[in-house]
Amino acid sequence: MRTFFPSESCKETQLNALNPQSWLQVERGKLSKLSLHPSSSSSSSIESFIKVPEPQILPFFKPVDYVEVLAQIHEELESCPPQERSNLCLLQFQVFRGLGEVKLMRRSLRAAWQKASTVHEKLVFGAWLKYEKQGEDLIADLLGTCVKCAQEFGPIDVASQLPLNLNVNSHECVSMNGNQVSRNVSFRIGDEKIVCDRQKISSLSAPFNAMLNGCFTESLCEDIDLSENNISPSGMRAVKEFSMTGSLSEVPPNLLLEILLFSNKFCCERLKDACDRKLTSLVCSREDAVELMEYALEENTPILAAACLQIFLRDLPDCLNDDRVVEIFINANRQQRSIMVGPASFSLYCLLSEVAMNLDPRSGKTACFLEKLIEFAETDRQRLLGLHQLGCVRLMRKEYDEAEHLFEAALNAGHIYSVAGLARVGYIKGHKLWAYEKLSSVISTVTPLGWMHQERSLYCEGDKRKEDLEKATELDPTLTYPYMYRAASSMRKQNATDALQEINRVLGFKLALECLELRFCFFLALENYQSALCDVQAILTLSPDYRMFEGRVAASQLRTLVHEHVDNWTTADCWMQLYERWSSVDDIGSLSVIYQMLESDAAKGILYFRQSLLLLRLNCPEAAMRSLQLARQHASSEHEQLVYEGWILYDTGHCEEGLQKAEESIKIKRSFEAFFLKAYALADSSQDPSCSSTVVSLLEDALKCPSDRLRKGQALNNLGSVYVDCGKLDLAANCYINALNIRHTRAHQGLARVHFLRNDKSAAYDEMTKLIEKARNNASAYEKRSEYCDRDFTKADLEMVTQLDPLRVYPYRYRAAVLMDSHKEKEAIAELSRAISFKADVHLLHLRAAFHEHVGDVLGALRDCRAALSVDPNHQEMLELHSRVYSHEP
Repeated sequence: MRTFFPSESCKETQLNALNPQSWLQVERGKLSKLSLHPSSSSSSSIESFIKVPEPQILPFFKPVDYVEVLAQIHEELESCPPQERSNLCLLQFQVFRGLGEVKLMRRSLRAAWQKASTVHEKLVFGAWLKYEKQGEDLIADLLGTCVKCAQEFGPIDVASQLPLNLNVNSHECVSMNGNQVSRNVSFRIGDEKIVCDRQKISSLSAPFNAMLNGCFTESLCEDIDLSENNISPSGMRAVKEFSMTGSLSEVPPNLLLEILLFSNKFCCERLKDACDRKLTSLVCSREDAVELMEYALEENTPILAAACLQIFLRDLPDCLNDDRVVEIFINANRQQRSIMVGPASFSLYCLLSEVAMNLDPRSGKTACFLEKLIEFAETDRQRLLGLHQLGCVRLMRKEYDEAEHLFEAALNAGHIYSVAGLARVGYIKGHKLWAYEKLSSVISTVTPLGWMHQERSLYCEGDKRKEDLEKATELDPTLTYPYMYRAASSMRKQNATDALQEINRVLGFKLALECLELRFCFFLALENYQSALCDVQAILTLSPDYRMFEGRVAASQLRTLVHEHVDNWTTADCWMQLYERWSSVDDIGSLSVIYQMLESDAAKGILYFRQSLLLLRLNCPEAAMRSLQLARQHASSEHEQLVYEGWILYDTGHCEEGLQKAEESIKIKRSFEAFFLKAYALADSSQDPSCSSTVVSLLEDALKCPSDRLRKGQALNNLGSVYVDCGKLDLAANCYINALNIRHTRAHQGLARVHFLRNDKSAAYDEMTKLIEKARNNASAYEKRSEYCDRDFTKADLEMVTQLDPLRVYPYRYRAAVLMDSHKEKEAIAELSRAISFKADVHLLHLRAAFHEHVGDVLGALRDCRAALSVDPNHQEMLELHSRVYSHEP
């Protein structure tokens, strides 16, 4: 559910009350056809469909110490020539992709686009950003209705961006024949003559100057035959006009290619440049671009080539299904590539490789693009990325010898993660012990990471495998394979309780489709069809086209089969189930109920909207945006549609435009959702503290409008938060109590805050305990409760938070601060490093930088500062710390 006010746990007063130690002051921040009847007593029947696939070798750049690499990139960006910055930002993008940080990936791509030093780089990175934003065309349309330009990454006017070639100059005309030759000269083409000014034509190029003013016979002629030079009378008249005016403005398109060929033959560079620029206006479609690119590459016209390239890139991924386009990219030689993309070859083939891998990583074109990527690599880091990615593709294509060679080359180049590919190939070839020893060697020589133990577990059995998987989870709790393997092992031993407990561990903080699929299989084995239906419906919400059992069966087909084994719910049943699950903070269960309700004739707009709220809470922003767009599509009225448009704009960072849509909706009809949206957007966009009274008024107006208890509970909760910020604790308590009376469970947290501000810490603790007992997903509740108890209980609550959701960073920071206050500096830094190894978080890096500074490790502090500023370049306190540390750099 949306809450538009900062987390109460950000408040400085509560920080001090929780932990007086100064280290936490560094900056808390927001915390912020299948049988359906397998016998449950038969392990062999369970084995038949409960399978955990081996973890994939990811085609990503995954340095052992990503912090060091980010710091190096940041340092290089500060001092490198402008033309190198885009490729450094691209490398930064690759690091963040290896970490799974989608928002940071996009920001790095945007930086690469902003720092582009050539039009070709601008084309590549603009197209890449457009590709990453597929499906967001609606946002641009909505911004257009708000009179705001949204074509940030729109088409570029290539001709205006590429300067006139400095070698394109008029040639000085020197006559060697005195005054004996007529000023005019006639060019005969077939039966027609075109009379031209001799000196104007001779100024077009050195060859014409030599012909007309030099020692050639033509210099004495007044009539010269050009019939054998593939120029028509009309074309020659256009050349004459250009020699007089310097313009091709009136030349019809069909003559331009003819003139281009003529200008190349006679080295008329100004004419060729004009023709090149004029031809760009003819490139309007892929068909045009395919045809004209051939001319551009043959005739060396870079402006036309860039215009054609732009058409191809803005048509990604579809254009890579066109063999003609693929052949252009694959068959271009070095000179043609220079004409087409200038110095941006590596970034171009990096983009093409990524798109091709997303389409079909096993395809021949993917391999070809990656071969080009390696060929055009300019640095060791670029080369090892290409080698590793091509190794992954060769492995998927079962080309094991080639894959082995590539992984080994990448490993030797410094990409340690490529050892996983090398070991996997060795294992496939029957060298299991060798694979195990290869991983063991790496683990013993570098700082071990979770993926190393995960990979080594594939090459051993029994207790050794178990130990490796436990170590993998300890080092990197975000890896899903260890949980899945342990859960499947328990299920095969007919220990369903342990199996479900293990898979629920990861689903509690990471909504991974493969984990939902495995749990679905468990429920089938247990003949718990209602729970199986819940999971498959959640899967379909997240990914409507998802296929299960290694891609053999559509999830929608399995859902149909399972649905036959459960009772049908009426509309009233569905609403009761939704109310129950929403109140118990069972987000996956709520998603499933909404999916089922969408099959009925109920108003779909509001259901899709609720679906989007849940998906945001589950940290699935792309699926949430898809649901919001479906809500808009199925809106039953104009005013309802405007509300959903407002949320779409707000969720994509266009707060003021979202506010405008809310106001337009209210003018048509006063509704709960319109007032709620307006209050939400206003509270976020206004810098004026006095806007609180307006927000209160808007939320009160919302509560006067018809709505269901689920939404009214949220409004009451938000209203309570405003009152707390204004110091009106009695009004806030009333709001929270009223919200709890209609089972808005999260209001316990707000009421606990009121108790705390009234200096009743015990009541605050008890209130949070109630939330913990009611909420199915309660990591945040444990974290909040930790603020209202003594240190020993705080430590226990925060250990529980880390068990439930190891991605929440505050517990690591708290424990590190306590260790630092106990003068255990190494242990404090190690506690932060444990989390930093799998999560790039600015607050963790900031605190560790402060610790390094405190113990006199200036280089360590500077490294963490630079890495943190790669994560958040505008973090003010980080900038200040960086400046201070930098001044002490040895």
